[in-house]
Amino acid sequence: MNRIAVTLAVFYTVFSMQAQSAAQAGYPINPVPFTSVKIDQDSFWGQRLQASREVTIPLAFSKCESEGRYQNFVKAEKQMHSPVNLGYEVKGFSFDDTDVYKTIEGASYVLQTYPDQKLEAYIDSVLAIVAAAQEPDGYLYTARTMNPEHPHEWAGDRRWVMDEELSHELYNLGHMVEAAIAHYQATGKRNFLDIAIRYADCVCREVGSGAGQACVVPGHQIAEMALAKLYLATGDKKYLDEAKFFLDQRGKTGHEDEYNQTHKPVLEQDEAVGHAVRAAYMYAGMADVAALTGDQGYIDAIDRIWENIVSKKLYITGGIGATNYGEAFGRNYQLPNMTAYCETCAAIGNVYVNYRMFLLHGESKYFDVLERTLYNGLISGVSLDGGGFFYPNPLESRGQHERKAWFGCACCPSNICRFIPSVPGYVYAVKDNALYVNLFMPNTMTQQVLGKEVVLSQKTAYPWNGDIDITVDKTALKKEMALKIRIPGWVRGEVVPSNLYEFADGKQLGYSVLLNGTPVQSELQDGYFVITRKWKKGDKVSVHFDMEPRVVKANEAVQADEGRVSVERGPVVYCAEWPDNPGFSVRSSFMALQPQFTVKDSQELCGVEKIATKAQTLTTGADGRIAVKDVELTFIPYYAWCHRGSGEMAVWVPQELKALVQ
Repeated sequence: MNRIAVTLAVFYTVFSMQAQSAAQAGYPINPVPFTSVKIDQDSFWGQRLQASREVTIPLAFSKCESEGRYQNFVKAEKQMHSPVNLGYEVKGFSFDDTDVYKTIEGASYVLQTYPDQKLEAYIDSVLAIVAAAQEPDGYLYTARTMNPEHPHEWAGDRRWVMDEELSHELYNLGHMVEAAIAHYQATGKRNFLDIAIRYADCVCREVGSGAGQACVVPGHQIAEMALAKLYLATGDKKYLDEAKFFLDQRGKTGHEDEYNQTHKPVLEQDEAVGHAVRAAYMYAGMADVAALTGDQGYIDAIDRIWENIVSKKLYITGGIGATNYGEAFGRNYQLPNMTAYCETCAAIGNVYVNYRMFLLHGESKYFDVLERTLYNGLISGVSLDGGGFFYPNPLESRGQHERKAWFGCACCPSNICRFIPSVPGYVYAVKDNALYVNLFMPNTMTQQVLGKEVVLSQKTAYPWNGDIDITVDKTALKKEMALKIRIPGWVRGEVVPSNLYEFADGKQLGYSVLLNGTPVQSELQDGYFVITRKWKKGDKVSVHFDMEPRVVKANEAVQADEGRVSVERGPVVYCAEWPDNPGFSVRSSFMALQPQFTVKDSQELCGVEKIATKAQTLTTGADGRIAVKDVELTFIPYYAWCHRGSGEMAVWVPQELKALVQ
């Protein structure tokens, strides 16, 4: 196995490979890669993974064909070899190339768990087209190459000059590198990796602070994360240096704009502002570079920004980005519902950030936010069958929203392609002799702990109930291992790790842990229940979380939610939608001050559990007078809304009459 293969293997088992210098400490906690976690097919996440594999990714590839994504590469190759300008009209977006890269990335993740020679051959055929469009010095950006005299209107007249605005040349690099590494890991082939390395080398030569270089930073971040990963994959430090250059120079190049977080140097930032996807990708990149360089200043900065998000700018669904103007964060506590943007890509970015915060700090609160985002504001962006999408994910609708099979700006569907297959990689993590259990889904995990193989399995119907059995199926350990089981914030009475939301029903949920049928006790450590022992085959830990519908209120500073409550059960946020509430308007209804709930099994929407409660609604009689009518108000999981046609939906339901007239 060559050096890159070895380093990649280490990267996916341990996010931070052994440092080449004392400063390069890497993440203190190491992920268990998704390839080591096999999710049961007949389960909540098994269904999602199957839909991604069988519907979403094939759909994305077909759209790359029908929407001209591949043709852009073909045109670029033809223009490169033509002595005259062929006059191609550059249409679409300057980042359309990334739809191809992101879809290949997701397909590569699938290949690692479901080998498919036909799919692998199809990807190779696409990569042949991509490789042919690469310029001799490594530059690969079809929006310029297909017509250098009249490139995309966002591209500028020279390389890089418009990247801090809209050219997306460095953004394209980021998604290319992420996809190329995934493809290499899946297939062992270098055809995509070599393309990405050549483009990265071109960027390192041409973008920097040296003589003759373009001193710019990415207008849309992600290259920072990707270059850190490429450093780990190749061992070539110039890629890490370039990633750090992009962060260090932010706010210092003369381009200052909150929209893309160039309003001030990153070390001085303490509030999440601007385009939410750009921001989240930058914060994730800051964590990667901080872990690899030991730069405490970056860690301090993202700690401050994370605190701002979770205490003032996070939706109850885990979504981020309040306004469609700039697809951006709003002001502190500005969290409108009908006009909430909450882009699917931003939810994915929020997962990336919180995962890295956990790897840095080891506290369960980061997974509390991650889980909330994962089960609500992220998977709401893709339909249950994998073939319909939301770009924004609002928390209220009059019926003006509907799922689409694709978008002209297709960043969200293609991002879903690459994210969903990677979900198993978020379940476990390892540090020294400790094995973290962060998410709950039926699976089998095989992982090295203290250099010895450990096989665990989970059995659970989570998120529909709070019973989880964790069994040691195999262990060669001779020493003690600490099994660290996350006790979610929703069990401990904490909606999010701040006072932005609070439970308002007075309930106190509990939990219990049994080891081989005997109750065990443990003081929580950073939100984890810890059992340390010499484990043997057959050992079984049974975890029970009380799971009841809960009523949530927002901080009084959130004006949009004044007099309103939301309902959640376990990690799942619920909404009231029109098909379950015929004959009245869910947006004109209000709940009792002390509601009583009934949980109902359902065969609809892939077997969700519905919640019902007595409520009242305002109606207009034949005489034109407003009357109050008793009704049963039924809720479904928010992620499942808009599967039965467009109509009214609300996450936050009035509990006070004054909220109906806001």
